[in-house]
Amino acid sequence: MKLRLDTRTVGFGVLGLILLAYVLFLPPPSRITNAHMGMVMLGLIVAAILLGFPIAFTLMGLGIMFGMYAFWRADVPLSENPVFDQMVLRTYGVMTNDIIISVPLFIFMGYIVERSGIIDRLFKSLELSMARVPASLAVATIATCAVFAAATGIVGAVVTLMGLLVLQPMLKAGYDVKLATGAIAAGGCLGILIPPSVMLILYGATAGVSVVQLYAGALIPGIMLSSLYIGYVMVRAKLNPRMAPPLPMEQRNVPRAEIARMLVTSFLPLAVMIAAVLGSIVAGWATASEAAALGAIGAIILALSYRRLSWERFTDSVFLTSRTTAMVCWLLVGSWVFSSTFAVLGGQHILERWVFSLDLSTGGFLFMSQFLIFLLGWPLDWTVIIIIFVPIFLPMLGHFGVDPLFFGLLTALNLQTAFLTPPMAMAAFYLKGVAPPHVTLGQIFQGMVPFMLIQIGALVLLGVFPDIGLWLPKLLYK
Repeated sequence: MKLRLDTRTVGFGVLGLILLAYVLFLPPPSRITNAHMGMVMLGLIVAAILLGFPIAFTLMGLGIMFGMYAFWRADVPLSENPVFDQMVLRTYGVMTNDIIISVPLFIFMGYIVERSGIIDRLFKSLELSMARVPASLAVATIATCAVFAAATGIVGAVVTLMGLLVLQPMLKAGYDVKLATGAIAAGGCLGILIPPSVMLILYGATAGVSVVQLYAGALIPGIMLSSLYIGYVMVRAKLNPRMAPPLPMEQRNVPRAEIARMLVTSFLPLAVMIAAVLGSIVAGWATASEAAALGAIGAIILALSYRRLSWERFTDSVFLTSRTTAMVCWLLVGSWVFSSTFAVLGGQHILERWVFSLDLSTGGFLFMSQFLIFLLGWPLDWTVIIIIFVPIFLPMLGHFGVDPLFFGLLTALNLQTAFLTPPMAMAAFYLKGVAPPHVTLGQIFQGMVPFMLIQIGALVLLGVFPDIGLWLPKLLYK
């Protein structure tokens, strides 16, 4: 019987390792310390997530359960345990956090833009304008994904919509399945890095870093990564034209005036909205929440101008926004309860002591932390890594002299690999859900590998040359 390696299997494996470690390494119950319980807590959350339990409520449940143990006092009734007060305070803190207000507004803006019908027009106009470029369909796909990412920041929506829109035309044009699916999946993941990224908002709220500076810092790395993707598909098409045949002449025979009109009516309105939203944030004219509100209004106006905003689409966008926002907010509540309990138990102290004992340089610490985040991206989603594991490294940044802004940019670029690395490569599953039956998951995974290697190369470039990400924030916010 062949064992299927999926997240559930890995989860049971992690549980087994925890039990084995308990039997072999942990002291007898009479000598178990709070720090031991903290490490067991960390292992249990990984196993529970891999087994498929809801992340937010698993974080809260384990945080409360272990918190009852950590805060227990013999003379205090169980119902008055401080962990319950902490849960209420954390929930209220999330509800009143100014940074979090921008999350539902940016998400709503993304869903409205997705339903406005502008993306299919944008892709067609870019396809025709780049007809003489090698791998024009793949180049237009990545460029459209980059623009769409800047307008939404929702990875699942970008990959799914672009898969529906361009995969069939690319396959009919004779494109290699791996190149076509890899370009769509990798391009769709640009929303992790390119503002208005929800991930950057979560990191800013977790690390106490300005979202405005994170957005400014992520602009150039996002453009760099998009350019590397485009350069790769062009080189592959130049070396092997059969992988990406050029458009037939009859499809390219469109007057330039018509192509210009298509670009003006599709690209220009979206570009103006993106420039207004991101420009007002980066220039310091508006907070992230104010700019997000501007973007939401702009998206509604844009959808109305294209006569695509029906009442059904509007209510659907509101519902999806509410559901996604609730998930994000409960994730933050659960993570803070979990991390607070973990710190009280002494788990954070053990990890810090272990890292400091390695006597690493600043570069060594950055390499180790990012390598661990990269490995965690294989079985875990980026939200789990940002909420649970990144806060473990944050208190160590001061010791190694690492700017939290720079660490956030490295992490954002690194976490794009979480969408492209099996077995939890969510971009592959999003794309498989809309791909033709003959396109296998294995082909999608193989197509994503070169783009994952490009991401690693971009991560190395950013690590070696920090000013790629820090130049613009330093220029604007001295």
